[in-house]
Amino acid sequence: MLKVAIVGCGKVADQHVQAIGRIPDCVIVGLCDRELLMAKQLGERTDITACFSDLHEMLQMTKPDVVHITTPPQSHFSLTRQCLEFGSHVYLEKPFTITASEAESLIDLAETRGLKITAGHNYLFTLEMREMRRLINAGFLGGRPVHLESYWSYDLGDRSYVAPMLGDRTHWVRQLPGQLFHNIISHGIAKLAEFLDSELTEIAATAHQSEQLSSLGAQEVMDELRVLIRDKNGTTAFFCFSTQVKGLNQLRIYGPAGSITADIITGSVVRNTSRSYKSYLTYFVPPLRSAREHLGNARRNITNFLRRRLYQDFGMKELIERFYDSIRLGKLVPIPYREIILTAKIMDEIFAQIYPAQARGQKSEVSSQRRSPSNFVTV
Repeated sequence: MLKVAIVGCGKVADQHVQAIGRIPDCVIVGLCDRELLMAKQLGERTDITACFSDLHEMLQMTKPDVVHITTPPQSHFSLTRQCLEFGSHVYLEKPFTITASEAESLIDLAETRGLKITAGHNYLFTLEMREMRRLINAGFLGGRPVHLESYWSYDLGDRSYVAPMLGDRTHWVRQLPGQLFHNIISHGIAKLAEFLDSELTEIAATAHQSEQLSSLGAQEVMDELRVLIRDKNGTTAFFCFSTQVKGLNQLRIYGPAGSITADIITGSVVRNTSRSYKSYLTYFVPPLRSAREHLGNARRNITNFLRRRLYQDFGMKELIERFYDSIRLGKLVPIPYREIILTAKIMDEIFAQIYPAQARGQKSEVSSQRRSPSNFVTV
């Protein structure tokens, strides 16, 4: 039986508890939050009685095999280091760390101690992403990817999140090098990192503030981001984050013989072959093929619904279960460390370009934080 603990008892922790509850042979042995009331409230909702406000005490009392850290990213490095030094494996929520150097340091520490660590990039393991990966491995693209496009949208209508962040300059989101982007875009960047070489030759980022966000205040916060990337093999990628384009969360991969689009919102995978048709068939065959693709997706989604596999946090449950299996069975970690580090490096460069002053200030602040224990707060 794998013993699991959770640090940080905000709303994300509820999702972790639900996902862990779907996995056999594991039990949550402790909850920890700087605000003990938050831990106790989560414990009451989930029938977990061991609640703590001190990480060291929780580790000593419960001796967890795995710790899930769901606090704001400023505390990720110090909390994860404490857990690894204690001897626990770590599931670390996104964004993995503030900087790529922190990510490399934690991964090095985990490997030195014979432990495993993963990032909360759960959208890599949704049903549609698994199907896309299967098609690529089966050779549908006709070769390695030539071009990638990742789109990630965010709805500013969630005022419970946006209002406190915009109204308080000291809010933890506002203190990140990438501000609003930093807390969200790793999901979309991680999808690109899977298919890009680690040696990148070009990253060009541009950002601006939408009229909607401008009307809400916080003039220095940007919410529209576009990024162009090229790796040493010539593979290009485009990343788009938007609060104005609603309901667009997709990954598109183009190869020599075809392309694939995985849509997170609709849970669908659409294939498109790169071929031409004679005369007027060009106007008839491709639309019919597209209609067949969408009909097939509808059938698969109905089947998955009836099999109780179509639920919101399927990707999180799948990632957690694969991570636990890597610990129990000695399998490879579900997300290669190369991809975690590359995601962090791409984000470092993006934020250095769009928030240069804040990125420089964060480097010195992170260095000082490493020399002293960090408190954590609820998300």
